[in-house]
Amino acid sequence: MFQFGIYEQLINSFISNKLNQLDSNQFYLKTTQLDKNEASIVLTQYLSKILNLGLNLISGEDSIEKQINLINKIILLLKDEIEKQNFEQNLLDTNTLILKAVLPRIDSKINNFDSFIKEITPYTGLTQSELFTGSNASVSLESEIKKEILSSDKIYFLVSFIKWSGIRIFEKELREFTDSGKELKVITTSYMGATDLKAVEFLSSLPNTQIKVSYNTANERLHAKSYLFFRDTGFHTGYIGSSNISKSALTSGLEWNLKVTSSEISHIIKKFEKTFETYWEDKEFELFSKADTLKLQNALKNDSIIDKNSAVTYFEIKPFHYQEEILEELQVQRKIHNRYKNLVVAATGTGKTVISAFDYKRFKNQNSSAKLLFIAHRKEILIQARASFQGILRDNNFGELWFDGVTPTSNEYVFASVQTLQNNINEIKLSKNYYDFIIIDEVHHIAAKSYRPILEKFEPQILLGLTATPERMDNENILDDFCGVISSEIRLPEALNRKLLCPFQYFGISDNVDLKNIKWQNGKYQASELTDAFTTQNRVQDIIQKCEEYLTNINEVIALGFCVTQDHAKYMSDKFIESGLKADYLISGSNNRDNVKSRLLKKEINYLFVVDIFNEGVDIPEIDTILFLRPTESLTVFLQQLGRGLRFADNKECLTILDFVGNARDEYDFEGKFRSLIGKTTNSVKDEIENEFPHLPLGCSIVLEKKAKEHILNNIKKATSFGRKRLISKIRNFKNHTILPLTIDNFMKINHISLENLYKNDSFTKLCYEAGEIKNYDEINEIEVVRTISKKWLLSKSITYFEFILKLIENKFDLNFIKTKTEELMLMMLYYDFWQEPKKFETLEEGIKYIGQNKLLVNEMKQVLKLLIDKIT
Repeated sequence: MFQFGIYEQLINSFISNKLNQLDSNQFYLKTTQLDKNEASIVLTQYLSKILNLGLNLISGEDSIEKQINLINKIILLLKDEIEKQNFEQNLLDTNTLILKAVLPRIDSKINNFDSFIKEITPYTGLTQSELFTGSNASVSLESEIKKEILSSDKIYFLVSFIKWSGIRIFEKELREFTDSGKELKVITTSYMGATDLKAVEFLSSLPNTQIKVSYNTANERLHAKSYLFFRDTGFHTGYIGSSNISKSALTSGLEWNLKVTSSEISHIIKKFEKTFETYWEDKEFELFSKADTLKLQNALKNDSIIDKNSAVTYFEIKPFHYQEEILEELQVQRKIHNRYKNLVVAATGTGKTVISAFDYKRFKNQNSSAKLLFIAHRKEILIQARASFQGILRDNNFGELWFDGVTPTSNEYVFASVQTLQNNINEIKLSKNYYDFIIIDEVHHIAAKSYRPILEKFEPQILLGLTATPERMDNENILDDFCGVISSEIRLPEALNRKLLCPFQYFGISDNVDLKNIKWQNGKYQASELTDAFTTQNRVQDIIQKCEEYLTNINEVIALGFCVTQDHAKYMSDKFIESGLKADYLISGSNNRDNVKSRLLKKEINYLFVVDIFNEGVDIPEIDTILFLRPTESLTVFLQQLGRGLRFADNKECLTILDFVGNARDEYDFEGKFRSLIGKTTNSVKDEIENEFPHLPLGCSIVLEKKAKEHILNNIKKATSFGRKRLISKIRNFKNHTILPLTIDNFMKINHISLENLYKNDSFTKLCYEAGEIKNYDEINEIEVVRTISKKWLLSKSITYFEFILKLIENKFDLNFIKTKTEELMLMMLYYDFWQEPKKFETLEEGIKYIGQNKLLVNEMKQVLKLLIDKIT
């Protein structure tokens, strides 16, 4: 039975028979003749579906050969029927390849052709349509357009407005494209004053580039958002959708864009091209030149509007939905799993303190006399925390502070610094269970010696730890103090994807300062040597130049610059002031902190240079720019400093990050920093960087300048220092970095580790056990397995031998399948590889069977053998 409605369906014999069965008195059928002008298109579409169905039904190992033979028969049939065209040249060979590129070798600047082709070829290809919805589960529109630019020969942009935050993402690619002599045409408008003058000025400065602008702001005529990429090869592509050239439009999850291809729907591409050229000739769109700057500036100013959709996030008395989720997960841990030592991992800016206050409120509602101890290592955190508790508990008198000579009159509800508690621990005359609820903020510090006496002093009903980053530089495991598990977590990438934090645009800028010879001490650069290297006039000039290049207006930002030392911060402030910029510096212990903060918010100063403050417990949502003027060795500190700018504020489109990247020492960890920004993927950080970060959180982008990218990739490739503690830490955090299952292959891929580095210490299974990923582990054959893999198998290239061992494992070390002399020799080889002495067992069979005693290690051997075979082949 047919469904009622409209159709556009060729009537084949099957449908014709069905239609003939319908009573014309009961059903109205509308049919038309096939139009002569459209027949070829309609029939091609119809045949394509039939062919696709038929080809998919061909199976077996030789399915490709059979499919090609069928296609060739159809082509030969066309040859027999139509003599005007030489169809024989379209025949396919059974070993048919797909042509991916033709490039000249003579006078070429390309060193590695395969890498170059991979870099410029769009992920979604050149022949099939694709819908981009902003979801970070798939390739980002931003990363795809970068590749489209690099692989094109002519580009048309048709957009309502252009923001600098959008165009700067493609600055490198557009420069490379236009510098090569290729043509870029852009049509835009001054409507609503949304376009940034700096973006238009940048485009007009590019060679081989023309921009036309509509100043007809009284009528909003142009709403199109389209991008067309021409290629001399004929494989044109276009994007039509809702994205203007702005940061939010190109990277946020609310924009939909359809990619079209000339291979699939060429008539759409042709119509796109003709329509663009019609607009281009329309007198309403005026060619922009440098002489028109004032005209455009006035037009934008006259029509500017305030963005009414900017979001400001303030915490209410009621928890947000994601905070309620965390509170419920804490209840599950306590009531179901009987775990009352709980660790919450939540990105800076998501309200860790607020979560703890609501958690305590729930506990206090059930235990009215519940006593509270809140511990942190900075007084600013304690002051803010008490204020949050007072608001949520609706009690302005709740809690007393204990730090720097400030002493509580009562011990019931205390917000104390860890230093004060440590200094007075022996004088505290309280029982172990006096406090019912203890909260430790920034609990990643808990591994420090200063915390141990406090943890030993008290035994609360509930211990709650809060942090954004449980991973420590020294690879110590803080989970040991929290029942071995994270009770609830919302990491930075997830928080960004859920739009709980302001998205960022990160620019890795090439720094000419070489850090290779700077002394490395106690896991970080020596501060005095870094200061000497960074306090030079040339470097300051480079920094100011990059601010002018990347920031929309250097006189309108609210920026924090993170420095090495007090001398460095003062030097930067002085030099910025000398250059006519409004700047100041602030150091730990400064009495004028509130005054400087107020001046920054009023834009009486635009740049505030700091050292070790504004890392933790300080909220300035209005910060829109972060300058990393030093290498940040600690991932925790990096994320804390980054978090200073990730809160929403009025008219704040995104956080701009300028990170000055020099040639770092091999000990410096770039990989951890970028993994924390990327989140869970199926790729290594190296692959993400090489592919221009296709899987970033929604609304975010990372752009690396050429030298900075080289420095970072070289650092990651040379990162061969994988000590035992670091390996265990990486295994423990594997699930936070990828959606892939924890296998040797996946672990090596994600962490860019070789088998040789992995097997310097223990078996992978034992490392997983010590990381808490395996519950029970027996060390039977541990030494022998590691020795065999590292000393024997990694040095061998015998596929036959490895396949024999796999077959032996599949047969559960039963020797009945051994038939040939070669197999007997390989069996003997395995025995000596493993046991290294002839008289360890009574018989050969007994020695071989004992290899299979530890099932977990046998599974590990299987994984290693398959990897070795793949490596050889």
